[in-house]
Amino acid sequence: MASTLIPLQSLASSFVGRPFIRIFLAFILCSLFYVVFFSLGVSEEHPQQFLEMVDFEFCPDNYTNYCPCQDPRRQKRFSNFMWFRKERHCPNISERLRCLIPKPLDYQKPFTWPESKDTAWFSNVPFPKLAEYKKSQNWVRLEGDRFAFPGGGTSFPEGVKGYVDTLNRILPLESGDIRTALDVGCGVASFGASLMDYNILTMSVAPSDEHEAQVQFALERGLPALLGVLSVHRLPFPSRSFDMAHCSRCLVQWAAYDGLYLLEIDRLLRPGGYWVLSGPPINWRENYRAWQREPEFFEREQNILEDLAKRMCWKKVAERDGFAVWQKPTNHVHCIQVKRIWPSPAFCNSTDADAGWYTKMTACIFPLPDVNDIREVSGGALEKWPARLNTASPRIKNEANDGIRVRDFDEDTQTWKRRLLYYKSMLKSFSSGEYRNVMDMNADLGGFAAAMVEHPVWVMNVVPFDATHGNLGVVYERGLIGTYMDWCEPFSTYPRTYDLIHASGIFSMYMDKCDIAYILLEMHRILRPGGTVIIRDHTDIIARVKRITGHMKWKGKVLQSENGPSDPASVLLIDNAD
Repeated sequence: MASTLIPLQSLASSFVGRPFIRIFLAFILCSLFYVVFFSLGVSEEHPQQFLEMVDFEFCPDNYTNYCPCQDPRRQKRFSNFMWFRKERHCPNISERLRCLIPKPLDYQKPFTWPESKDTAWFSNVPFPKLAEYKKSQNWVRLEGDRFAFPGGGTSFPEGVKGYVDTLNRILPLESGDIRTALDVGCGVASFGASLMDYNILTMSVAPSDEHEAQVQFALERGLPALLGVLSVHRLPFPSRSFDMAHCSRCLVQWAAYDGLYLLEIDRLLRPGGYWVLSGPPINWRENYRAWQREPEFFEREQNILEDLAKRMCWKKVAERDGFAVWQKPTNHVHCIQVKRIWPSPAFCNSTDADAGWYTKMTACIFPLPDVNDIREVSGGALEKWPARLNTASPRIKNEANDGIRVRDFDEDTQTWKRRLLYYKSMLKSFSSGEYRNVMDMNADLGGFAAAMVEHPVWVMNVVPFDATHGNLGVVYERGLIGTYMDWCEPFSTYPRTYDLIHASGIFSMYMDKCDIAYILLEMHRILRPGGTVIIRDHTDIIARVKRITGHMKWKGKVLQSENGPSDPASVLLIDNAD
C-alpha cells in the first residue's frame, strides 16, 4: 500500500507544480466560489441577502451624527451654484455604511411633550458651534446638561409667540381653514412650534448649514422637520399641498432665476393659500441701516418681488408689523386674462405638477384644475380642520385619481382604526406618552396617521415616489403632512429622530429593488434609542426581516395580525421602550 502511495504523491506534485495546472485549479476554485456565492441571491444587479449573513457592529464614533445624503464631505464634490451642494447627494452601494450608527456619549432619554418644545439635553445634540451661536438669542444652559430657549432670536426678535399672534390678526389661523404650513429656512422650527397652538401642522425645512444641526434640534424638540433646500430640484411634496408657506429671514433669492423659487411655492400652495414673508426686503424703510445696505437696494428688491407676485396672479393681503402676506388665487380664470398683458411667467405645459422626487423645477405657473365658475375653488374646496381628516378629499372624489373611490377611502379609514387598537393592545407605550415623532414608511392614504390623531403625536407620512397609487396629495388634503421617498436611499434626516417607525408592506414593495438590509440599517439610524418599530407584511417576508434584525442588536417578536392565524400577514414588533 505504501509503495503504491509514494508514486501517486510524486505524480500529483509534478502536476501541481506545472504553471498551467495551477491556473486550471484556480479557475475551478473561482468557479465553485461564484456558484456558491451567487446561489445565495447575490448578483451584480441585486446584491440581495449578502448583508443578511452579517452581524452588524457599531460604526466609529465620528459617525454619530451621520446624514448619508447630506454628508458635508460628499457635498464638497458638487457645485455651490444655486445651492446645489446642499441638495440630496446619496452614497452609492459601494459607499453605503454596513454598520450601526452609535449614539452620542452621555445620551439621555429626550424630554416628553410638551416640555421638549422648550427644553432639550445638550448631550443629545452635542454641537458646540450651534450652542455658541444661539447664546446671542437668549438660549440658556440650565443646571446639569439641560438647554432651554425662548423661541425668539434673529427671525423673531420680539419672540415668536408675539409674531404669530400678530399674524393671527391678518390671517384666519383659528378658523380651521389653515391646517398645513411650510416653513422654509426654519432654523430650529420655533415658528412651527408656535403654530401648534392653532392646530396648524408645519413642515419645517432647512438645509444643513454653518450652524450645524438646526433640523436635528427641531426634531429633538418633538417638531416636524426635514432636511431640504430650494435649489435645482423641487421640494419632495405634491402640488396644492400647503394652506400657508412662510419665510422669515430665510435668505432665499425669491425673484432670482426668473422667479424659480417663488414659482415652486406657487406649485405647493393650495388655491387660496397664503405666502408670508418677513425680513429683507420687507419693511426696508425702517430696517435698512440694521441690514447694512443702501435703501435703494432694498427698494429695488421689493419692487421686483411685487412685480413677480402680480405676474403670478397673487393678491397682496397686507404689509405691516415687519411682514407681508400674499394670497394665491382660488382658480386661474382671471389669471388667464392677466397672461395676455403679462405673458411671463407662462403657464407650464407639463402634466406632472405632483412630481416631487428628483424633478427639476421649471420657471412657469402650473395651471390649476379647470372650474365652471369664477367663484369655484380649483380642484374642490376642502373642509375645515378637523372635519377634513376623515372626509373623502376632492382628489378622492375626482374620478381621475387612479380609480380610488370614496368607499375605498372610508374602508381604509376604518381598517386603520382597528389596526391601531390592536397595536395599542400590544404596546403600553401609546398610553404612556413615549412617542412624539412618528414615521409611517408606506402611508398610502394616511389612514394610520389619521387613526393616531387622538394621541399627542405627529406623523411623517412617507409615500414611495413609485408607489402604484401616489396618494401623498390625498394625505395633505386630509390635513396631514408627509414626503415622497425612495427607500433604496437614506432619508433626509439626522440620526435618532423618530420615536416610532411603522412599516406596512414596505419590504414587499422593495424586495426586488434593493437589498432590504440597507432599509433596516436606515431604520436603525433614524430610530431613537429605546424606540419602537412595527413592521407589517406577508409572513414569509416577516421571517426574512426577523433574521436580519437579529444581526442588528434588535430584539423583536413575531405576532399574528389582528385578523388571526388565517391572515397571510404577520406583525414584527421591536419594542425597546420598556
